[in-house]
Amino acid sequence: MSLDCPSPTAPPLVLRRLPGQDLVLTPEALSFLAELQSRFGTRIHALMLARARRQARIDAGALPDYLPETKAIRQGIWEAAPVPEALRDRRVEITGPVERKMMINALNSGARVFMADFEDATAPSFANILAGHRNMLDYRDGTLEFDDPKTGKSYRVGADPAVLIVRPRGLHMAEANVLLAGQPISAALFDFGLTLWHCGRALAASGRGPFYYLPKLESHHEARLWNEVFVFAQDRVGLARGTIKATVLIETLPAAFEMDEIIWELRDHIAGLNCGRWDYIFSYIKTLRNHKAFTLPDRAEVTMDRAFLASYAARLVKVCHRRGIHAMGGHGGGDPGARRRRGERTRLCPGPRRQAARGGDGP
Repeated sequence: MSLDCPSPTAPPLVLRRLPGQDLVLTPEALSFLAELQSRFGTRIHALMLARARRQARIDAGALPDYLPETKAIRQGIWEAAPVPEALRDRRVEITGPVERKMMINALNSGARVFMADFEDATAPSFANILAGHRNMLDYRDGTLEFDDPKTGKSYRVGADPAVLIVRPRGLHMAEANVLLAGQPISAALFDFGLTLWHCGRALAASGRGPFYYLPKLESHHEARLWNEVFVFAQDRVGLARGTIKATVLIETLPAAFEMDEIIWELRDHIAGLNCGRWDYIFSYIKTLRNHKAFTLPDRAEVTMDRAFLASYAARLVKVCHRRGIHAMGGHGGGDPGARRRRGERTRLCPGPRRQAARGGDGP
């Protein structure tokens, strides 16, 4: 698939050459990445500085709280745009890296949705990232296959695969192997831009995308940036606005106070919120590091029935129900038997009533 992409910006400089790179980093795709970085890179940098300034205020004694200037959004009666048919049933989701065999197994797992993870589940070496994007091309073309030379087994995507959602790397990360004007480009824009450029129109034509999970957001200002990225990118590649649908991981303490606002900023492009338990606990510790009253015990004791986690999950469900989108639940890591022995509970947040009426997740 090729798109014309005349760009006033010089293409990024790729510092390494790897097998299959020319299929992914085509001149047109690099020009698109340059446009994204030129338009949004400075904004991302400013948002990261805003994170640091907020953390400095919290370190000095402030506590996270709801924003008085967005009270009208929280109290307003409104809903996000409808979720497309392909995302109405999300009762079981599976997550894994963008490694070839694991992608095939995940797509064939019987889960409703597979999150192809360029972030936490994939070691971010340039070789791994490029291989993942190469796999996305084959997924687009229906040629995602793997023949294991060690076992002789063949892996092929079945007739009824899971719906694929891509998780790009977070806004705080840079892709140091690709430079624009001598500076690394945003890893988030790199992953988003390549998957949308190469696969967006084909996925939209089949009604199975393009769908994204957005990790590590800390404010509605960051959600606003993503919405502007989506609008620009859809216009650029010829997709109708609102075609992209994103699920936002609420896995930072600051974001937990801005759930309504995050949905509002992404209201034409949002499909749901997700409880990211372990990252949320880490963010709680990091954010409140100077507040001794909020010290946590050993992590094995920090289960979802603890008040601060239970209230976070309950609020996420309440907000999502009110705004007509899915409320997705995370799960504990490690061996399920070990989790049961120590009393750790998994929790799946039920979907909104509006979606349940359409055959999606039930409350």
